[in-house]
Amino acid sequence: MQAANRLQKALKTGSGLTFGAWQMLPGTNQARVIARSGVDWQCVDTEHGNIDDNAMHEAVAAIAACGVSPIVRLAANEGWMVKRALDSGAHGIIVPLLQTVEDAKKLVQSAKFPPIGNRGFGSPFPMEKFGGQTQTEYLQQANDALVTIVQIETKEALENVDAIAKVLGIDVLFVGPFDLGNNIGHSILDGTMHDELKEAIAKIQRAAKENGKSSGIYSTSGDQARGFADQGFNMVSVATDVPALSAHMISSLTAARGSYVHSALNLGKGAVSGLAKMTKQSEQ
Repeated sequence: MQAANRLQKALKTGSGLTFGAWQMLPGTNQARVIARSGVDWQCVDTEHGNIDDNAMHEAVAAIAACGVSPIVRLAANEGWMVKRALDSGAHGIIVPLLQTVEDAKKLVQSAKFPPIGNRGFGSPFPMEKFGGQTQTEYLQQANDALVTIVQIETKEALENVDAIAKVLGIDVLFVGPFDLGNNIGHSILDGTMHDELKEAIAKIQRAAKENGKSSGIYSTSGDQARGFADQGFNMVSVATDVPALSAHMISSLTAARGSYVHSALNLGKGAVSGLAKMTKQSEQ
């Protein structure tokens, strides 16, 4: 089971560097297109994305079938949400807006089977996302093979980050830079980060490293992702489907409108309009 979890395998071996993508739009075709880009993991976003429970189940299956680790971001740190995501076959979960050590411990309880936690057993769906295991094999291996990720993006979580990093069962501290900036009074408004936000991010990364945990961060472009990778982050997003689609469409349309042929056509329309006006005036 651990061998089938591409994200966990990469985090525990070699450089520990993984790149992923964010899926906010529903659909198995959407999921497969992103997964086939070559990413290590793919976040199915049920917090801010347009993805409901059914779409989440379908996306997880499509991503896993491509050999990529499906990771589900929950809408909140709720036990039933943890259960639904893991029962779909997710290789890991990301939980937003954590604040305290108690929140982290609560999450671990929801994500682990007894005796470590209190996760209920019975879903027939997750086994196939790990190479077709039996239910018994999944039950015996899930506690060690699934990745539990907490987002550090509140002022309270930043203050408690060292203690949160010490919680057994938490595998990755993941930085949400936009909410973190908002919560410490240094919002990212023009694409640049305030020095205090940069230091907060560095503090989170240090806490992860000092406690034997991996660190991750959300980024908005490949260039920014490369920079975070060079800083030593282990789990780095490179793109999100909605802004990536929008940016490509705008870029393509801008290029088309700026072409020589298009300019000539516009000039031609102006010339024809002018000629018609002159003709009309001469007839009066």
